[in-house]
Amino acid sequence: MSRAPLSGVRILTVSQFGAGPFGTQVLADLGAEIIKIEDPNVGGDVSRYVPPYLAEQDSLYFQSFNRGKKSVTINLRHPNGQSVFHDLVRVSDAVFNNLRGDQPGKLGLTYESLRDVNSRIVCCSLSAFGSTGPRASEPGYDYLIQGYAGYMAVTGEPDGPPGKCGVSIIDFAGGYAAMLGLMVALFDAQRTGVGREVEVSLMDTAVSMLSYFATWTLNRDWTAARTRDSGHQTLVPAQNFPTRDGWIVIFCAKEKFWTRLVELMGLPELTEDPRFGSFPDRLRHKDALIPILKTRFQTRTTPEWLTLLRGQVPCAPVNSVSEALRDEQVLARDMIVDVEHPLFGTIREVATPIKTEGVVRRPAPAPQLGEHTDAILREVLSYGDRTIEALRSKGAIG
Repeated sequence: MSRAPLSGVRILTVSQFGAGPFGTQVLADLGAEIIKIEDPNVGGDVSRYVPPYLAEQDSLYFQSFNRGKKSVTINLRHPNGQSVFHDLVRVSDAVFNNLRGDQPGKLGLTYESLRDVNSRIVCCSLSAFGSTGPRASEPGYDYLIQGYAGYMAVTGEPDGPPGKCGVSIIDFAGGYAAMLGLMVALFDAQRTGVGREVEVSLMDTAVSMLSYFATWTLNRDWTAARTRDSGHQTLVPAQNFPTRDGWIVIFCAKEKFWTRLVELMGLPELTEDPRFGSFPDRLRHKDALIPILKTRFQTRTTPEWLTLLRGQVPCAPVNSVSEALRDEQVLARDMIVDVEHPLFGTIREVATPIKTEGVVRRPAPAPQLGEHTDAILREVLSYGDRTIEALRSKGAIG
């Protein structure tokens, strides 16, 4: 097998739950050595105990975010635990955490705290609100950020309550943003020999993804609102349509797609109607156009429409999660990987979306709590058995 692109990169992580572990798992899939530092006094990462599928300080939820990593139990609040951590920092490339904004400084996880230990170290923090501002010390989660950042206000039907995205989109986007920041800083440190602090917050990430919504709101008299049938704010037709047996998604982002759509639907007269001649026209007369299209879409099943339109008009079925995981494109792209686990057996998981030579094809399962503590201390730090036992007896390691 070819060499993994991040082979030889060692990253220490103090992270739990979803956002941070999601991001660092991508780096593990690309060959980085991810050493997960867990607090033995609280049973490690809280996601080990997320129901419904649990087994001995482990869960399928935990497995979803931590495959291919190593677990070392260190009490970072113990002075001897800090000493062990510093020894690991000396032989590592980066330290990542996704703690509350005021915690990295208290636990000595910042570049300011570690630059004298290893001047090349990159320190990356992912928190809900960042280390500055009035909410820096508050805990925060994807659900809360979707409310804060306006996402819920534009999700759902106009006459219904606000809704959240069905998956933890802010957590995952924050994880990706943090890994991009970490790798950019690591690239610079390799050139200059000097590390740095990198900070990413879920709130900042969510606001940045408001993108053109924000630009329109900040610069014109425009207000984002929930649209019926998940319609686009300004493009028409671009929304879900009910069919005879389900739903279909149509997205006419170019005039040629609009023209081809109505031709294939047997409605060529719509191209001659001045009310629908351009994107601005169709937006102005949306209430007249959409009922015409809805009536026609309900004459056939979703598979029949897909057969007719696919490849000529941007369209998709509204799949269930189970259907999405069986999609021929997903399978062709090897997006499902098998992971062998000592308790759960073969776990099928989703793969990293980054395709390049050397990606780990047969990842190890997420580690048991403290599974690699002794091995890391012996093999990486050259600690002897007496030293390890002394640290354990003092409560510095688990």
